[in-house]
Amino acid sequence: MNLENLITTINTVHQTFQVKALQTVSVNLTLRNFVIGYYIVEYEQNGSDKAAYGTRLIENLAQKLAHIKGMSVTALKLMRQFYLTYPQISQSLTDQFKVDIKISQSVIDQSVNTPSSALKVPAEKLLRSCSFTHFIELVKIDDELKRTFYEVEIIKGNWSVRELKRQIASLLYERVGLSIDKKTLLQSLDNKTEAFNPTAIIKEPYILEFTGLEAKQTYSETDLETALLNHIESFLLELGTGFCFEARQKKISIENEHDRIDLVFYHRVLKCHVLVDLKVRAFSHADVGQMNSYLNYYKNEISMQGDNPPIGIILCTEKNNIKVEYATAGLDKNLFVSKYKIMLPSTKELEALVKDDLEDIAAENVSEK
Repeated sequence: MNLENLITTINTVHQTFQVKALQTVSVNLTLRNFVIGYYIVEYEQNGSDKAAYGTRLIENLAQKLAHIKGMSVTALKLMRQFYLTYPQISQSLTDQFKVDIKISQSVIDQSVNTPSSALKVPAEKLLRSCSFTHFIELVKIDDELKRTFYEVEIIKGNWSVRELKRQIASLLYERVGLSIDKKTLLQSLDNKTEAFNPTAIIKEPYILEFTGLEAKQTYSETDLETALLNHIESFLLELGTGFCFEARQKKISIENEHDRIDLVFYHRVLKCHVLVDLKVRAFSHADVGQMNSYLNYYKNEISMQGDNPPIGIILCTEKNNIKVEYATAGLDKNLFVSKYKIMLPSTKELEALVKDDLEDIAAENVSEK
C-alpha cells in the first residue's frame, strides 16, 4: 500500500463510520420522540390526575420541560401525532430498548393488528431512510395510502426532506393517480430529485437540540443572522395566530439570478404567504425593491387559486438602530388589509424581539470569552 492508497482508505473509513454515527443519532432521536408521544397518549388515557390539567396538558408539559431543548408545544404535539400515526415503530423500539424502556404489550399488539397493516412500510426500512423531519412532513398527510406512497418513494429515491416537500406540493401522488402510464411518470423522476445526504442530518435543528451541541464561543455575521432567524421563526410560530412554517432559506430564481428568502410561512387565516427577510445591517431602500421582487415571484409562480397576495416583512438591524418595514405591495382589498393588521405581529413587537435577541446574543458572547 502506498501513501495515496493509505489516504484514500482512511477517508473511506472516516466517511463510512461518520455516516453510521449520524444515522444512529437520527434513529435514536426518532425513537425518543415516538416514546414521548406514547407516554403522552398513555397519560391522556390513564393518567390518575389528568382531569386537573385537561386540554392544557401539552402546554403544561412544555413549561415543565423547558430545560430540555426542543420540548416546545409544537414539538410535543408532533411527537404525540407521530406515535398515533406510526404504531409500527414500536416493533423496532422494543427490539432495541426492551431493557431500558418499558412499553405496554398493547402498543406492540396495536402495531400488528392495525387495519390495513399489510400496506404499512416496515419500521426498520422507515427508520433507515427517514429522519424525524421526514416524519413531520409525513404525519401531515391524513390519507394512509397517500402517506404510504410517499414513504415508498422516499425509500426508493433516497429523498431529502426538501425533495419530499417539493413532491407533495407538486401533487405527485395525485398526478400518478391520474396518469395512464404511472411507471413512466415515476421513472422520469430519476436523476432529477434531490437525494438525502446523511452528513446533512447534523445540521437539522432537531438533531442539534437532541445532541445538546454547545454554541460557538464567537459569533460571525452568519452566526448572528442564524441566531436571530431561529428566534424570529420561534416567535412567529408561538404567536398561535395561523403561522404555518413552510421554508427556510427558500431559493428562488429570477432571470437566472438566484436568491434566498430567509423565512417563508403560510398564514392559514389570511390565506397568503408571509415572507421574512433579515438584513444584519442598516436598512436600505434597495431592500424594498428586493422584497417586492420576492412578492411578485410568489404571486405569479407560487400562489394558488384562492390565495391572497403575499406579505413581506423586512427586518434590518444594527447597533441601537432597528427598522422594521412591511412590504405590502398589491394589498388592495380593504377587508384583507384590515385583517392582516390584526393577525400579523405589530412593528413594535418585532422591534422588541430583535433588540432583546441582539442584547442576549451579545451578553452570551461576552460571558463565554
